[in-house]
Amino acid sequence: MPASPAVPGVPKTPGTPSLRDILLSRGYLKLLGLSLLLGIPIALACFLFVSVQHAFQHAVWTDLPRAVGYDEPPWWWPLPALLLAGLVLAPIVTRVPGGGGHLPVHGLGGTPLGPRELPGVVAAALISLPLGVVLGPEAPLMALGSGLALLAVRESRRAAEPKAAMVLATSGSTAAISTILGGPLVAAVMIVEAAGLAGPQLVVLLLPCLLASGVGALVFTGFGEWTGFSIGALELPSVPPNVSPDAGDFLWGVPVAVLIGVVVTGAHRLGYLSAAWTARHTAVRTVVAAVAVGVLLTAYALITGRSPAEAALSGQATLGALAAAPHSWSVAALLVLVACKGLAWGICLGALRGGPIFPAVLLGAALGVACAGLPGLGATPALALGMATASAVVTRLPVTSAVLAALLLGPDAANQTPLIAVCAVVGFVTAQFLERPRGESTAPDGKQ
Repeated sequence: MPASPAVPGVPKTPGTPSLRDILLSRGYLKLLGLSLLLGIPIALACFLFVSVQHAFQHAVWTDLPRAVGYDEPPWWWPLPALLLAGLVLAPIVTRVPGGGGHLPVHGLGGTPLGPRELPGVVAAALISLPLGVVLGPEAPLMALGSGLALLAVRESRRAAEPKAAMVLATSGSTAAISTILGGPLVAAVMIVEAAGLAGPQLVVLLLPCLLASGVGALVFTGFGEWTGFSIGALELPSVPPNVSPDAGDFLWGVPVAVLIGVVVTGAHRLGYLSAAWTARHTAVRTVVAAVAVGVLLTAYALITGRSPAEAALSGQATLGALAAAPHSWSVAALLVLVACKGLAWGICLGALRGGPIFPAVLLGAALGVACAGLPGLGATPALALGMATASAVVTRLPVTSAVLAALLLGPDAANQTPLIAVCAVVGFVTAQFLERPRGESTAPDGKQ
């Protein structure tokens, strides 16, 4: 998420305007109106983005294998696909302004990217993600939203009012992320939790973000229903039968959440190693990293005899299949999925471009379901705690993660919310405990 922006006009010293004066001021009302209007074109741009991405993905992993005589991608399919992804991504990372976007190991992004960096972000995501890169679309979408929002304001105006421009960019990125997280609720909670603001500052920041995300999600969903295209949202079309968690679910749930926290944190830390390694000889090592990801996806297919597509890509389709029929997967297959996809995700976090959340949610869900055979732990609670824990680990936003997991489970989530809340906190605390010591480098250039 963007760094906590200083909100324009918020009182910081005695004698400054009250919150009511700020909210009713002409400048702030203009900011609200612009945020409301920007939600529409941003949603349409996001819809076009995800539609093109899904069309490319379907062509690579479904249409093309069938065209050459395979019902599903053969075991070797990820090798040429990821090689091509690395070859295409390398010049974007090294030569295009903005380098194709933020390194996903550092989260969803820092300072919002401007219009100049936007073409590289869109090109990197639309070309590399459909080829099997183990990352999600959320970070490129947020960059797209903030870039389009800043594009609506003249550069001279952005320089003259940087705080207002930051709020507008945050509104744009919130509108974009709400389109694939099931609506404005998760996006609004994410802004509240990530910004770390309180009182008047939070209110002044939240209102433009909520307006933009609400309108954007409405337009995005409506346009998807009208056209019939896949809208690419993170969702579970079907979930296991709903059961109320009992004492056994909580007794097993907490240690399983710790295990998920350790595994996801370990894979995430691999991302820092990958980022440090690709900081030198970036073009060549970007290609090598992409090929290494292809090898891991191929290993998954060879070991399990299943399609390599299950371990490739962001994991949305595999998460839906796992939730619909968790007992159709053997424990061994789930553990191999966690190992191969986890390592591939860690490499992608530091070397390639995309979002970190979607694959992490699948990793948590797979490891949770793999532990569902423990006496007293059910499949539904295991799926719920896995998604919430992994999301909390990678985002460091436990409240957002709990809300996201509850929304993914849909109407059956009410019984699972106590376990979801507990395990989101456990995952967050585990990640904090395992995070790098204060003096250790966390960036490729050695900066903190």
